[in-house]
Amino acid sequence: MALTPSNMIPLGTPAPKFSLTDVVSNSQIELEKYRGKKAVVLMFICNHCPYVKHIQEGLVALSSDYASNKDVAFIAISSNDVENYPEDSPEKMKELALKYGYKFPYCFDETQEVAKAYKAACTPDFYILDSDLKIAYRGQMDDSRPGNGTPVSGSDLRIAIDALLNGTELSQLQKPSIGCNIKWKA
Repeated sequence: MALTPSNMIPLGTPAPKFSLTDVVSNSQIELEKYRGKKAVVLMFICNHCPYVKHIQEGLVALSSDYASNKDVAFIAISSNDVENYPEDSPEKMKELALKYGYKFPYCFDETQEVAKAYKAACTPDFYILDSDLKIAYRGQMDDSRPGNGTPVSGSDLRIAIDALLNGTELSQLQKPSIGCNIKWKA
């Protein structure tokens, strides 16, 4: 497995719009409906990646910590080629979301157009959008990686979310995420 870092697109970039199906509720998730929320956390994840598996429980804990805050939303997206990676199929995505009790939509990007529009490169890859749906943060969840001994805390995402909630400036020094490359269709 080749380690792939985030593409770190420019801060302030308007977030590409999308409408994707949540595999659990079968409802359409339209980004535009989240305009006005102080922080929208987009997570490009998948089922099979060891880097995503490593942060899985921390991701659920992070989203749960903000679940009661109406100004914060989380949306997970899987864009992997399911023909070659059947563990990332919508049916398996739903099983995983139910197993871990996701309190956020887990959407399937079948055409991979959303991942391409965001220049997402790896799983996990994170973006936080501000109330105008502009990219305020992109990069890692925290410094934890499989085998490095650093606990999963979500610290980088928490700092960015809290800054947006409090109206304080976010640091421009943001670290890229690193993980498995998105499995692009041939």
